[in-house]
Amino acid sequence: MRLGFRHLAATTMGMTFSLILLGVYTGAIGAGLSCGARWPLCNGAVFGLFPADWPSFVEWFHRFVAMVTGFMIIGTTYAAWKHQPRADVRWASTVALAVLPMQVLLGANTIWAYGPVAQVLHHTAALTIFAAMTATTAWAFQSATPVADTATDPDTDASADGSSGPVQL
Repeated sequence: MRLGFRHLAATTMGMTFSLILLGVYTGAIGAGLSCGARWPLCNGAVFGLFPADWPSFVEWFHRFVAMVTGFMIIGTTYAAWKHQPRADVRWASTVALAVLPMQVLLGANTIWAYGPVAQVLHHTAALTIFAAMTATTAWAFQSATPVADTATDPDTDASADGSSGPVQL
């Protein structure tokens, strides 16, 4: 079985949603503060292979999932422009990709200037990306659903009275 664009879009949407939930947890426990206002470093480590404590681990795991999700958004947008005939699918994925760099900077800002405004801006961008990926996925699945031609298909019940097509006058 070959997995296509619809599955890539759905997986990317699911990863985006999971990342938002992880981000809420990360912000709720103040894990970004464990990095001491240093971004992209955290506790002096570049890749955080051995985090000092649980908050540091959560922060690094959030960053890792964000990186994977970001690459998935890039791949989904590329695949949409390469293989999708529908413009709405292509443009919805492009919106997600366009917001992505701003989201990364807003994520860094939650480390540099932790507070309600930074959190709200970061989550607003995340929800914008999620909405765009949801639209991408929904429209991709919609375009794959065959629509019966009621004018030529005698097996389709086109009206409430049971007739199988338009009335010929």
